[in-house]
Amino acid sequence: MGPWDEIKNSFSKGGYLIRLLYINIGVFLVLLIVSAIGFLMKNEVIMEKSIGILAIPASLKSLLIKPWTIITYMFTHKDPLHILFNMLWLYWFGKIFLEYLDQRKLVAVYLLGGISGAVIYVLSFNVFPAFTDQTASSVAIGASASVMAIVIAIASYVPGYTVNLLLFGRIRIIYIALTIFVLTSVMDFSVNSGGKLAHIGGAIFGYLYIVNMRKGRDIGRGFNRIIDSIATLFRPRKKMKVSYRKPADDREYNKVKAEHQARINKILDKISKGGYESLTKDEKDMLFRESQKKN
Repeated sequence: MGPWDEIKNSFSKGGYLIRLLYINIGVFLVLLIVSAIGFLMKNEVIMEKSIGILAIPASLKSLLIKPWTIITYMFTHKDPLHILFNMLWLYWFGKIFLEYLDQRKLVAVYLLGGISGAVIYVLSFNVFPAFTDQTASSVAIGASASVMAIVIAIASYVPGYTVNLLLFGRIRIIYIALTIFVLTSVMDFSVNSGGKLAHIGGAIFGYLYIVNMRKGRDIGRGFNRIIDSIATLFRPRKKMKVSYRKPADDREYNKVKAEHQARINKILDKISKGGYESLTKDEKDMLFRESQKKN
């Protein structure tokens, strides 16, 4: 099995967490290739246009023209360190998430957390005066909001879960989650404000998801149904297999006919000795079908 076959096999059988990682890494690699082509062609606009297709714009007018970006932005990275830390946090906290909750919930939290982050980002840039001059040109990319939703969700669900950190020893997951949130979403808010607003949106969704789940409500269930419906449209239908039976020759036909008649004679003989009620259900059904043929 070659490397490509191993990747395809891992993607199809590795579960939703692995698929989310692969999609993010795949998009990043495609953008790296686009960047290299742009460099060779002395056309850096190619990379900018590619990012523009996938990134979510702060401008409501631009968003109406590119509505798909509310999904694609959360799988798009251009900085190696950005994707490295996002994928590490996604993998570590995703594994803990799957110890307690199922894969469908993981996907729902990832996607809905990302959408929540996008909503907070776009609304903030169109409401707060601090962003008035940036709204028309600002765009956002990255899985940070989605990852933050997963981090906060599982930390809220099992706050007492502990992990062993080098130099620090065993620490409860809730403290790790809060530290990540403060460092990436609150500290030095004036730098990368759009990204930090998206983080806050993801964190809020992750927390609300668990609060509702504890009350017996899965707010991601409807979203999962939509995803299932879309996936069904693209799933290849099973081809109908048609088999053709070779016509029987005269000898086989006569043999089958003789065996059938022998069984009918046996049923009639049984009726003559014990009456109709002595027949089994199968024998009664067979006799009824035979009478229908003659009629």
